[in-house]
Amino acid sequence: MMSMTRFAVIPALALFAAGLPAAFAQEDGRDTIIQVPPVDSGVNLLELRQRNQEATRGIFDVPIGFRFNDQVASSGIDFHHESVDDSAKYWKPVHYDHGNGVIAADVDGDSLYDLYFVTQLGGNQLWKSLGNGRFENITESAGVALADRVGVTASFADIDNDGDPDLFVTTVRMGNVLFENDGEGKFTDISSKAGVDYSGHSSGAVFFDYDLDGLLDLFVTNVGRYTHDETGRGGAYVGMGDAFEGHLFPERFERSILYRNLGGNRFEDVSAATGLTDDSWSGDATIVDFNRDGYPDLYVLNMQGDDHYYENQGGKKFVEKTAAHFPKTSWGAMGVNFFDFNNDAREDLLVTDMHSDMTLEGFEPLEEKTKNYEVKVKGAENNIPGNSFWIQQEDGSFEEVSDLVGAENYWPWGISVADLNADGFEDVFLASSMNYPFRYGINSVFINNRGESFLDAEFLLGVEPRRDGRTHAPLFDADCGGADKELEVCEGHDDRVTVMGALGTRSSIIFDIDGDGDLDIVTNEFNDGPQVLVSNLTDKAKPRYLSVKLVGTESNRDGIGARVTVTTDKGSYSRYHDATSGYLSHCPLPLYFGLGDATKVESVEVTWPSGTEQTVTRGLSTAGSIEIVEPEAAAAQG
Repeated sequence: MMSMTRFAVIPALALFAAGLPAAFAQEDGRDTIIQVPPVDSGVNLLELRQRNQEATRGIFDVPIGFRFNDQVASSGIDFHHESVDDSAKYWKPVHYDHGNGVIAADVDGDSLYDLYFVTQLGGNQLWKSLGNGRFENITESAGVALADRVGVTASFADIDNDGDPDLFVTTVRMGNVLFENDGEGKFTDISSKAGVDYSGHSSGAVFFDYDLDGLLDLFVTNVGRYTHDETGRGGAYVGMGDAFEGHLFPERFERSILYRNLGGNRFEDVSAATGLTDDSWSGDATIVDFNRDGYPDLYVLNMQGDDHYYENQGGKKFVEKTAAHFPKTSWGAMGVNFFDFNNDAREDLLVTDMHSDMTLEGFEPLEEKTKNYEVKVKGAENNIPGNSFWIQQEDGSFEEVSDLVGAENYWPWGISVADLNADGFEDVFLASSMNYPFRYGINSVFINNRGESFLDAEFLLGVEPRRDGRTHAPLFDADCGGADKELEVCEGHDDRVTVMGALGTRSSIIFDIDGDGDLDIVTNEFNDGPQVLVSNLTDKAKPRYLSVKLVGTESNRDGIGARVTVTTDKGSYSRYHDATSGYLSHCPLPLYFGLGDATKVESVEVTWPSGTEQTVTRGLSTAGSIEIVEPEAAAAQG
């Protein structure tokens, strides 16, 4: 881990250049600003990285003539993430720094997608979409702040099939919470009655119908014990100093939980009964059905060890079959997504590896695309260092090709997958970086070069550098002449100082935030406000696309677990509806199909979780959306 032995003192007049509001310099008369680290190689090399990426424009065979612009100010969203002290003033390597999720759903039935941001301190926030990229804070009226709890993430899902999204929130040792939605965006806490109010070191929450009874079940990943019983500011449990060695101590294991939906808003822990007894230090998981038996399987990440793929045995049992498909997994897995990289109608697997990167010393920005290093951690001898990307072959086997296709980056957290340029191939946004006390790290955008490789495009598309060149933000204040004089940042100071830390993203979701037909990106930052990255693709071209909203009747209302294939005059595109929108971000958004140069959509085929096969041939457009309702009878044509 990096040392914090040197700091930079920034004069107040330099604040504006650092990306801070001018008024900040006058607050309480303070004029001592300390930046950590003092010399930031991540910032110093931004211009060179941009020039190098601009020089690659000629190798793209796909559209990149558009940009994202951070429109958080015009969106009206003033949410600000706040971390616990263990990730700031009293920084230590503990799992709090994994950050928090952001999710979206239409909570009040107005056909606009609202945003729910999770934070560690100060309360979560729900922002209602007013249309055209504008939002209003409705947290208080909705009743979902949970201001007295340290949050981790949340998931929207219709647990009772009544047509509105309910909300599940995970916390650190303060009880997980299930809210029932009344259909108008007002929520009631039913956690205890539902039987899902587990209190531990929970993280991701994945809704899926594992037994195909039409009700969404819930899988909650638990990391493992990384805190003491002592509490600090905001009631947060203080992190252990050796938290990142926790996987070596079985007594700290905290088993993830599979809850079966019994109906009537009640759930039952069936982890042991189904054989799904996962003790991984897991932050997240996802579903997939690459064996095409109709039953959703589960891929569970392990942030310090082997991942686990559990195959669903007819909705009765789960059997661990990782080695048969993925003989090596990333050692420090953090984000995961199955998607069809090359449009061959087979799911491929991308896993990001955060913790392998954290084992390195002195890894410089221009070395970030390589994975040619060894993870020098006990037990990691049979793991992949860095991201892993598995291409599914015709016979159903997988081949790891991350280096060959350019799927490596540095300090990655979450994966959000979507067709950003509407060319028919799905692209990837990787929320990346660290924050205090580390250097600035960039977010990554992988543009899918027609299923042959990923090409780096974060500078080409305006994702980096950030709005107004921001790289650092105020993190905490220290009273160096009083209570905080023992802090390392106070060395040589006896006044009040403000400590600056590098900005960094933890999670993201991708959807059409302003209803103009292209896809936008919303992030949840660490100790900062979100980015609302709005695409101008529709201003530069007329993208051809079809947005598909699924409404289950015999299947779960959200249609999670359905397979959708859109056939055009230029080819077919397949999606598996897993409702995974990014790291710590699970929400059943419409499926977006970029159509490239297609001029006609010939059909949309849906295989529902119930087994019903449905083909739609009417009302299809190359620039619009469609709602497909599952027929209550057997397979239907329409």
